[in-house]
Amino acid sequence: MATSSPMVLSLLLLASLTALLVLAPRLSPPPQPALAAAAGEDAPTRPAAAVGAASSKGTGAGEEADDLRLFRRAALEATAAAASGKEAKAAAGPPKVAFLFLTNSDLTFAPLWERYFAGNSALLNIYVHADPTSHLRLPATPSFRGRFIAAKPTRRADASLIAAARRLLAAALLDDPANAYFALLSQHCVPLHSFPRLYSSLFPPPPTSSAAAARHDDHRRLPSYIEVLTGEPQMPSRYAARGDGAMLPEVPYERFRIGSQFFTLARRHAVLVVRERRLWRKFRQPCLPEVAAHECYPEEHYFPTLLDMADPAGVARYTLTRVNWTGSVAGHPHTYGAAEVTPGLVDELRASNHTHPHMFARKFAPDCLAPLLAMADTVLFKD
Repeated sequence: MATSSPMVLSLLLLASLTALLVLAPRLSPPPQPALAAAAGEDAPTRPAAAVGAASSKGTGAGEEADDLRLFRRAALEATAAAASGKEAKAAAGPPKVAFLFLTNSDLTFAPLWERYFAGNSALLNIYVHADPTSHLRLPATPSFRGRFIAAKPTRRADASLIAAARRLLAAALLDDPANAYFALLSQHCVPLHSFPRLYSSLFPPPPTSSAAAARHDDHRRLPSYIEVLTGEPQMPSRYAARGDGAMLPEVPYERFRIGSQFFTLARRHAVLVVRERRLWRKFRQPCLPEVAAHECYPEEHYFPTLLDMADPAGVARYTLTRVNWTGSVAGHPHTYGAAEVTPGLVDELRASNHTHPHMFARKFAPDCLAPLLAMADTVLFKD
């Protein structure tokens, strides 16, 4: 017995070390989101050296290591929560809407969003990904304080926008298992209806029959509101933007899709996005230099292509965010100015050919804040 004790202890030590190595990613603390500065101060930024290194390559492999850890942890915890019943416990309370703000400039419309969120804090969460190379200043609106996540530089028409959206989704998944919908917005977005109207549209009252009510209560069946289009004239050149055959075999042309980069995803699809690797390896490739300025918009293709491949029946195929592409300039949609902000414009932007009206709209210039606030209670939030 005395001679076997060291052997038993050695085996136990080896088993403990093995378990520690396997579980280490799960046991390590999550990356802590950067805290927003006090009102009127600069928003948080990364150290200058890190910013310079990241911005030079956008979404380089070295920069992605911490992202991969974040995405893996978010996917693992969401899966574990679903298996252990943690999501079911969260569902016993009211489901929440996670508002994901992706910005590289000041949150000019924060006072309007503050009015929108007022009185509904138990039904929503807010997360902000602010480009650390931009020096943002926040107005005196409490809802955005402490809601900034660890961010990296983003560039227009670049896969860094996809990575930023995935970071927001991962942060929201880790933060609250009650987050059932995830609405991606920009600093130029404004609400077109009240929050109660959005909430009742996303979570309609349960049907009367018990069987239908049981199906209704299963939040895993909620649809995602993301635009999914095919046959658009710009798709052939967009598909070939990385070179002939660059998207194969993962993304054949007939499965390539296009849509707005702003979406409202159900929780199961948010988990899918942060877990996915296969398509991401294709869409993160840089476009050819000669077409990059005109044909490279991966953020408009990755999400609709992925969701249409993975769960075509689970998406509504339209977005809740209205964008006006009439008279677009250099790939930018029409930007509304203060003189255009009228009740008639709000009615026009709300109109939709789908089940739900548009709940948000973009793109609005900063001088639109005053007229929008003036009509907030009488027009915007009067449903």
